[in-house]
Amino acid sequence: MQVRMNPMTDDDYIRALIAEGEHRQQDFKFEISDARKIARTLSAFANTAGGRLLIGVKDNGRIAGVRSEEEAYMIEAAARLYCSPEVEYTLTTHRAEGRIVLVAEVAESVSKPVYARDESGKGWAYVRVADENILATRVHIRVWKQAARPLGELVEFSDRERFLLDFLRENEYITFNQYCRKGRISRREAEVLLARFIRFGIAEPCFIEHNFCFRLCRSDVSDV
Repeated sequence: MQVRMNPMTDDDYIRALIAEGEHRQQDFKFEISDARKIARTLSAFANTAGGRLLIGVKDNGRIAGVRSEEEAYMIEAAARLYCSPEVEYTLTTHRAEGRIVLVAEVAESVSKPVYARDESGKGWAYVRVADENILATRVHIRVWKQAARPLGELVEFSDRERFLLDFLRENEYITFNQYCRKGRISRREAEVLLARFIRFGIAEPCFIEHNFCFRLCRSDVSDV
């Protein structure tokens, strides 16, 4: 006997997404009034693990609906004009509670970092932490740029690397400035070494008290 399942309606689909709340891979927008701000969200999704943007939904989850077709053009502008490289996304239209909700889905980029341009044209890279778009650090940038190198490369484990490993072992987490000060190394050297440790799965960034810190990798914690 064949059993035919009823497909999920738009109402059911949108309500199911809203029930998840805002999180690392989902954000709500009541409306889009500034394409540059949306570019930050697209950058954060693309630089992290991808994500979904619901337009026409308030922060509290109430469905307000989009007001005009202009919203779709604003997303296009954010992805094509204000993100570098351009962000690929899919946009679908749904009707829930009699109102139109747009769902823009962004995949994780294979060409990181993805920058979002500000009013002056300067590019800034963002990452997604919980339900926020956070400015990426120079260490993030170096990790992404080192990613093009083969993992099998030979890395010398010198006194500098031993100090960093010991420093991480002795502390629950460390800040970038603490490492520079304690290690007596330049900011550029600190960026390179921390990025290398992250890339090889020895250390990981963590967001604590509104700042990025670094700690030894934990198998039960996702990468930031």
